[in-house]
Amino acid sequence: MPDAATAATAGALSHIRVLDLSRILAGPWCTQNLADLGAEVIKVERPGSGDDTRAWGPPWTKDAHGNDAADSTYYAAANRGKKSVTIDIASADGQRLVRELAARSDVVVENYKIGDLKRYGLDYDSLRAVNPGLVYCSITGYGQSGPSARKPGYDFVFQAIGGLMSITGEHDSLPGGGPQKTGIAIADVITGMYATIAILAALNHRTESGRGQYIDMALLDCIVALGGNQVTGYFANGKIPHRYGNAHASLVPYQVFAVADGEIVVAVGNDVQWQRYCQAIDRPDLAADDRWAKVKGRIVGRGELVPELARTMLTRGADDWIARLEAADVPCGRINNYEQVFQDPQVQYRGLRVDMPKPDGGVVSTIASPLRLCGTPVKYELPPPSVGDSTDYVLQQLLGYGPEEIQALKQSKVV
Repeated sequence: MPDAATAATAGALSHIRVLDLSRILAGPWCTQNLADLGAEVIKVERPGSGDDTRAWGPPWTKDAHGNDAADSTYYAAANRGKKSVTIDIASADGQRLVRELAARSDVVVENYKIGDLKRYGLDYDSLRAVNPGLVYCSITGYGQSGPSARKPGYDFVFQAIGGLMSITGEHDSLPGGGPQKTGIAIADVITGMYATIAILAALNHRTESGRGQYIDMALLDCIVALGGNQVTGYFANGKIPHRYGNAHASLVPYQVFAVADGEIVVAVGNDVQWQRYCQAIDRPDLAADDRWAKVKGRIVGRGELVPELARTMLTRGADDWIARLEAADVPCGRINNYEQVFQDPQVQYRGLRVDMPKPDGGVVSTIASPLRLCGTPVKYELPPPSVGDSTDYVLQQLLGYGPEEIQALKQSKVV
């Protein structure tokens, strides 16, 4: 395995150009993945305002003096590594520019409402006419077909209708019980991840066949797919999954425990770890009890077993328990807030915070990509772009427009 010094300088996708017509989160998350892997990503935005999420603050990114800059941190989280070009795609000249860019690109990613881009001559059929090898990925809420295809929808809606909220939150019998969304826009993020996989598969197929293809990505499809292990259980036995709060449907104990000075997570994943856990908490009686020896017994008898464990866990503090459990190789951990996450020595060692200098002298801090390739490592060369920061460069260097032509486009507010 080559070390960092011998790693190749080019990214795994350095030969790929992506035309990013998406905004908000799912599409930009996908194209940021591709940018992290080395693709040239050209982000097309509305002249003036740009991506909607630029205004989704506070909090805001900071300039060199620590003052609020123009863009939100929400926008910055999903748009590093890109070049921003402003184009009014509602104008004929703007549509022409997008077609010219598509002819020189490998991938198009868009998340417009069904039919919007067709009205502008920027749909897949129109663009593949100028570039048969184009991989074109459309991201919508419900997909391109079906009775709900034209409905609007946001992440929150899909967490609800896709089943995730029915298994998220405290059990209905407990205080605060009831459906709960996740703390992040998980439908958007998982759709961006699935879209990345689909695009890479389509590019690989193009290498073999020479043909591009259309990709239909739906938030609904992705959030339903995310529930795979719960859903397959329902298919098998007809029992509708329900909320377990911080417990686990198929493992016990696998939950939050209150301890003498706070709370910790304990995750016993198999019968061997159960024996180790019992030793670590000085409960050999539980280890010897045949009722709890196998995971099935612990699941069926959780109502009797868990209160007994909970009483024992209250007898010591978090540091003491974590030291004991880790010494026994039992998975466990503190419940960190994000300040504590980035104080963790392992998080710091892995370099999960990436500080990127901006042209205005400020610094924007983002999260490192978890994609770790030894031969073509991820690089962080471009901070999240300001609106239209690369318009002149792209028009001149990529499309061959002269200064007078560019100025005319600016005067007519096409760019």
